[in-house]
Amino acid sequence: MNKKVILITGASSGMGKETAKKLILQGHTVYTVARRIDQMQDLKLIGGHPIQMDITNENDIQHVVETIIKQEGKIDILWNNAGYGLYGSVEDVPVQDARQQFEVNLFGLAAITQKVVPFMRKANSGTIINTSSMGGKMYTPMGAWYHATKHALEGFSDCLRLELKQFNIQVVILEPGIISTEFGDVMLKNISKHSAKGAYAGITEKLVLATQKMYDSGKGSKASIIADTVSKIINSPNPKTRYRVGMWAKPMVWLRIYLGDKIFDKIVMSQV
Repeated sequence: MNKKVILITGASSGMGKETAKKLILQGHTVYTVARRIDQMQDLKLIGGHPIQMDITNENDIQHVVETIIKQEGKIDILWNNAGYGLYGSVEDVPVQDARQQFEVNLFGLAAITQKVVPFMRKANSGTIINTSSMGGKMYTPMGAWYHATKHALEGFSDCLRLELKQFNIQVVILEPGIISTEFGDVMLKNISKHSAKGAYAGITEKLVLATQKMYDSGKGSKASIIADTVSKIINSPNPKTRYRVGMWAKPMVWLRIYLGDKIFDKIVMSQV
């Protein structure tokens, strides 16, 4: 195995942490960043390198990249995994909250990418993995701002891939389906905060119940499926441009692409 220097954002829980564990145990040099550094101490115990970082703070990002370059001289893999889901009706969600959603899910990702790319370019190699979602290809009610960030990330990543190809830098888009992580809890907290009362209370209640039922049933895919996929990408000399994995990811995107808007609308609304 070719040992790589890997930087993972959003590694304090869920997909990021599970994957970091796998890659550390495989022998890679793994730097993990998140705001909650206390939740990454277990990664340090098995050989990881946790650093506290807020993806919306450019000074934090600069510090992390400089630290890794100083210690390792390179960054082979950047996995842009940090993100969260802002839910609630377009009418109810304050625009300042929507801006923060974009700051984390898109602009923070872009900022750290800008700082890592020059080192990959000089090395004439590297892989950037951007965590989108099946939500980057489809949509649900009450998720306008979250889906907007993921749709934007899909276009951003496609353009980036074409720009960096000449420098032998791969850009891969990860499109997870339903994964059993903290994502559902954050989503439910947001939607209850913004749209539990008022004109959208009815659809909010149905969506909350449907989401709780899905996560409580344990039907979501385990985060290990993402760990296996990221490991596959990292160890592949020529990875695919997109990896759609996890519960519902492939069938829901297929339905969206081939059935058209009105039929897909009915399918989605039948779930709430």
